[in-house]
Amino acid sequence: MKRLLGLAIVAMMMACGFAALAEEATYDPGKISASLKAIFQFGSADTKKALNANTVTLITGTIGGTYVQFGADLSSVLDDGNKLRVLPIVGRGSVQSIADILFLQGVDIGVVRADSLDYLEKKGIAHDLRKQLTYVTKLYNEEMQVIAPVAVRNLRDLDGKRVSVDLPDGSTFVTALAVFERLGLQANNFAYLEQRIAMEKLKKGELDAVIVVGGKPYKSVSNFVNDGGRFHLVTVDYDRPLQGDYLPANMTSKDYPNLIKEGESVDTIAVPAVLAAYNWAPNTDRYRKLSLFVDAFFTKFPALQNPPFHPKWKEVSLSAPLPGWQRLPSAKQWLDQHGIEPVARNRFEEFPAQTAAPAAGFKPAPTAAVRQAPAPVAAARPQTPAEQEALFKQFQAWEAERNASAQARPAPQQPR
Repeated sequence: MKRLLGLAIVAMMMACGFAALAEEATYDPGKISASLKAIFQFGSADTKKALNANTVTLITGTIGGTYVQFGADLSSVLDDGNKLRVLPIVGRGSVQSIADILFLQGVDIGVVRADSLDYLEKKGIAHDLRKQLTYVTKLYNEEMQVIAPVAVRNLRDLDGKRVSVDLPDGSTFVTALAVFERLGLQANNFAYLEQRIAMEKLKKGELDAVIVVGGKPYKSVSNFVNDGGRFHLVTVDYDRPLQGDYLPANMTSKDYPNLIKEGESVDTIAVPAVLAAYNWAPNTDRYRKLSLFVDAFFTKFPALQNPPFHPKWKEVSLSAPLPGWQRLPSAKQWLDQHGIEPVARNRFEEFPAQTAAPAAGFKPAPTAAVRQAPAPVAAARPQTPAEQEALFKQFQAWEAERNASAQARPAPQQPR
């Protein structure tokens, strides 16, 4: 009997031991990390100071937009324990974000649209914004997407019609208003509605169109349920009045199979998105945090250009110029000191002296055309944002062809 009791105790101990080993080897998602437990149990004024020292707050955009996805991507890639934490915040659009960067306590950096500054200054709402703001990098170009019934073929068909342009302090309405004014279209029936609500009203016939300005594929546009194929994306022609501050763009059925028929495409315009910050003095703690962010962002940038992150990251070139803006000094210093990007930027600075400047509305030629182009002639550097952007795209095509040719060239024979 004693022997049986002893064997039972041994078996129980072995079972408990195996259970303990299994517990150690298996991750329990319900557990809280030791560092967070320490914060809750021993948190103090010093803890608060340490947590805030290396946290960078990023104001993004409205729910479902590209800015929010970019903020999530940056947080995912850059977070590094107590060394750096990127804290994205859902914003209300570009105009509100500019105000938040300038005045909201704790906001370090934000995504804004380039034409928002022009709008605020031309309307007399704000002054000298380019002296108060700096940019870390130009991000990508945001396409104008106009959802309307198939009977509406062109943006001009919406003259004076009921058009939703997102929330009033956002950025879509800024771009929409600027475009309508430049084309001489009436904007007196604009509706300021959150996109999900606007799209439901469009389906009910309470609106004639919904305008969304954001990087394709834009989530709310991709999720639009086009029952019966009653709706599509409307063409926005790259007319001369738009060529000073906007760029030509194109959307295909691969971008929006729900709104563009297979194999077809829709022409539109685009406007640059910018990662902007307040122009802090270099000797301030806020500037130190921005520099910390820049170093991590630029160093880890290649990771953002691969899945599962937003495909628009592939359009970002850290060294792309942004006419009329001043770059954050620590960002410029990083580019001057590191990697391939500064080399490409230096070559771009020399590029206008080697090739003819494109006219406004220039669309980059395919690489084959670049390869067969005649010897370039010297020309002055273009001045408008559209010309600068077009020239930079031409440079990128030239650079890609140059690199491809270098890779195709046979390696030199090494001496035995």
